[in-house]
This record gives sequence, structure tokens and C-alpha cells, in this order.
Amino acid sequence: MRIVEPEQAIENLLDRKPEPLFSDTLVPYAPSTHNLSTTGSDIEQGALYLMAKLTRDSEPLNSGLVWRIYSETTNEEGRLELIATAKGGDAEFRLDPGAYIIHTAYGHATSTNRIVIGRDIKSKMVILNAGGIKLSAALSEDLPLEKGPVRFDIYGMEFNERGERELVAKNVKSGSIVRLNSDTYHVVSRYGAVNAVVRADIQVIPGKLTEATVYHKAADITLKLVNTPGGEAIANTSWSVLSPGGDVVVEASGAFPDFVLAAGDYEVIARNNDKTFRTDFSVETGQNREVEVISAAAQSPKASN
Repeated sequence: MRIVEPEQAIENLLDRKPEPLFSDTLVPYAPSTHNLSTTGSDIEQGALYLMAKLTRDSEPLNSGLVWRIYSETTNEEGRLELIATAKGGDAEFRLDPGAYIIHTAYGHATSTNRIVIGRDIKSKMVILNAGGIKLSAALSEDLPLEKGPVRFDIYGMEFNERGERELVAKNVKSGSIVRLNSDTYHVVSRYGAVNAVVRADIQVIPGKLTEATVYHKAADITLKLVNTPGGEAIANTSWSVLSPGGDVVVEASGAFPDFVLAAGDYEVIARNNDKTFRTDFSVETGQNREVEVISAAAQSPKASN
């Protein structure tokens, strides 16, 4: 892996540890002409004007934000009541006097703050303390996996009581930018759906975009059962690919099963018309190819590739 450093709705926010990330400096009150949510009479309500930054020293964000205002008290189901929402950049809300929970989301970067509203005007700047990562995959410097079946899952670093990490983002496409709170994350890259998996821990720095390339050692393999080398594939064939230790790596059926397999040695078993045929083969990084199993060698204990 190479790292280059250039530049949900919430069920109960009260269960979370407070995150006092409001700026101490009030922002100038400049009511927007959009994202306005009102309830009741304006005279009896207060006005709340919100803006957000990635860091204290960065410019305010003007798009991509999702604001949610919750009542601090829970309903009969034990959940916080959603009072108002807004999307975009800055946001203005008219709210009845009382205490509220403000949830700010920028991609997967979030911040939760508490505020008490009266009948006056309040303006606050939310500091997200966030950055981002841009993930890509390759087989080598000259063989990027831009359009292949590559996906990334992003997890937190801590394990729960079941020994599992918290899933932060799932099935992230190669080349996508993921916005995250500043922290270290465990990234799992999968090339195909079998055993080509790479793991790495990546740090997200506030206000920065970290670019990470994960290098897979794998290739795309197509299996064929044939009567003679180079012959037509025989249909209605069942397949099992085994590791050198005899463990089943993947199973399939059909004339041309196709898999991405991690580099290494394998044994393949083909079953057709109650007969079994075997051969050994190796997978080398970036060497996509067909592996033929010769049916004429059925009487031999093992056919050679």
C-alpha cells in the first residue's frame, strides 16, 4: 500500500459522549434565503444560524452538509424527536425556546452538539475536525485496477464485545473520496468475491485528503473442462477449487466459471456425468488466463495443466 498526503439517522444521541465542537467565536448572522424551517409563530421563537468547517482554520463549507435538529427529550419509544432538517451549506432554523441536539453530517464525518435556544438570535460555527481518504487499487505500478471488481470497506479501530469492528462505510468504489472524522481507520480491500483481500490501517488528518493505493497479488482465472487441449468447454460441469491444504476456496457450476484468485497454488476438481477430473494450477499476479482440465485423463490419478 502506498499513501500520498497532498493537500443515518440517529436513534438516540443522548447515548453518545458529548462533543463540544462549537466555535467560541460567533459567526455573523446572515439569514439565508433557503433551508428555512419554521414551526409556530416567529415572534415566540428563536433563530439559529449554523455554519460548519473541517478545521478551525479552514473555510466554511458551502455544500454537502446535512443538518438535523432533535429535541433533547425522548418520545414514548425512547428516541429523540426529529424537529427539522436542512441540506447544503449554512442553514437557518426557527425554533421554540428549549434545549436541542444538533447533528451535523458531512459524508461520514459527523458532529453532535447541544444548544439551548431562547427567543433571541444565535449563530454557531461547527468544527467537524474531519478530512478524507481517496482509495484506489492496483496489481503493480503499471496495472491499476480502475474498473475491476474492487470494493473497499472502512471500519473503526476498536472491537466490540463480539470482537467485531464498527463498519463505517461499505462497498466504496475505487477512486471515491470518503469524508471521515479525524482518526485511524481499518480498510479492507476486496478484489473479486473469493480470497483476494488486502487490509491496511490508514490515518485521516483534519483538513487533508489522504490518497492510498492498495496493491493486490491476484489474477482473473477462467476454468474449462475440455476433451482435448484448446477444445470446446463441456457444459453442465461442477467445480471445486482447493488450497494446497485441501480447503475449499470456491465452488461453482457451468462451462466457464470465472474467479479472481489470490496468487498461489491451487487444485481444481471438475465433475461431469458422474466422473471426476483434477489438475493443479498456479496463479501469478496480473496473469489473467484460462485453466483447462482435460477429461481424457480421467483414468490418471491427476491430470497436468
